[in-house]
Amino acid sequence: MFRRCFVGSLCWACVLASSLVLISVGAASAQNYKVLRRIPVGGEGGWDYLRVDPDAKRIYVARGDHMMIVDETDGKVIGDLPNTKGIHGAALATDLGKGYTSNGGTGTVTVFDLKTMKPVSEIKTTGDNPDSIIYDPATKRVFTMNGRSNNSTVIDATTDKVVGTVNLGGRPEEPALDGRGNMYVNLEDKNSIMAFDTKTLTVKGTWSLAPCDGPSALAPDTKNHRFFAACDKMIAVFNADTNKVVATPAIGGDPDGNGFDPATGLIFATVREGFVSVIHEDSPDKYTVVGNVPTQFGARTMTLDPKTHHVFTETADFKAAGQPTPDNPRPRPQPIANTFVLLELGPQ
Repeated sequence: MFRRCFVGSLCWACVLASSLVLISVGAASAQNYKVLRRIPVGGEGGWDYLRVDPDAKRIYVARGDHMMIVDETDGKVIGDLPNTKGIHGAALATDLGKGYTSNGGTGTVTVFDLKTMKPVSEIKTTGDNPDSIIYDPATKRVFTMNGRSNNSTVIDATTDKVVGTVNLGGRPEEPALDGRGNMYVNLEDKNSIMAFDTKTLTVKGTWSLAPCDGPSALAPDTKNHRFFAACDKMIAVFNADTNKVVATPAIGGDPDGNGFDPATGLIFATVREGFVSVIHEDSPDKYTVVGNVPTQFGARTMTLDPKTHHVFTETADFKAAGQPTPDNPRPRPQPIANTFVLLELGPQ
């Protein structure tokens, strides 16, 4: 994503303060979550979005200039899609048997076959640095959120042709569908959320997420018409009927991934300090902070399997940051080669 990165300043105090034990929430008892499994994927490259296909039991992992495909059950790498320079993530058109990657380094989208896991074609986007990417099965369209040009490229997934461009009015982070024909998109530089019609491409409006700072990840509750925008140290709960923020439950600092499980009412947010914040939706406008589950430093992005209710996040081992230089006055810790790992969290 435009501002995403897989390294950052380490806050051990925050990690140690994170609670291993989650509390029960009202009448709905939230199950205790912990790291159940470490999947040592290894390989080279940074990382960004990851996406799970709960039916095929596959996890799609963006790795800099290629995409690794991991079997969710046994943790084995079963595919590796090459030549995706600057890849940020993947969208899955499972009804069409195709997948799409957003290649920020080349301004393209790679189309690949979900069965063979091989590339089929490449599409040039209408914007700069395609970042997050999403498929809308209702319109059979793929949308890229172009981070440097503040627009969205619209692709017809039945023909793999570009059919439009939407001016977003700000720097997009993650999009989400509302189940009613609209796409909502976090605008990081505006601390706002905007919406447009996925069929007509008409912009519906842009609304403030105050007091949110730097909205990144976005997850929908389509039943209750709420969106959960991950912001620094809070989730901004946005009511799509009134276009107002109705709650701001606390999370860790600098999040880069979140998810909502409608079956359990749990919201998850992965943050820089190395833990997953867990929140329970007591009602559409009331939320209880359940606790923080320690993961590992650098684990900032995530995906949620709605069938198993498990969360997957990703990181690596790091070496200490180097000495400051004029060219790099604030050096960051660097990942150690071949230590990349997926972490699977679930109820105990």
